[in-house]
Amino acid sequence: MKRLKHALAARIVPIANTLRFAVGRDRLGHWIALELQGRGGGFFRSREAALHYAVTECGGRRSAVRLVRRPLLLSL
Repeated sequence: MKRLKHALAARIVPIANTLRFAVGRDRLGHWIALELQGRGGGFFRSREAALHYAVTECGGRRSAVRLVRRPLLLSL
């Protein structure tokens, strides 16, 4: 039983390893971090706060976060 649990645990990929974010502004100028598959996101006071959130959610993987120029839309 222990071997089976260990084998299953080895196959589980932490969700942070699959997340990818775009960080940018909406049409009104608010900073947004948006997970590209619609799993999360939010409005932030600054670019730094949005980037911090996105990188933290991605398990520290800065390569999973992109700064974008086009306006973002966060649907609630």
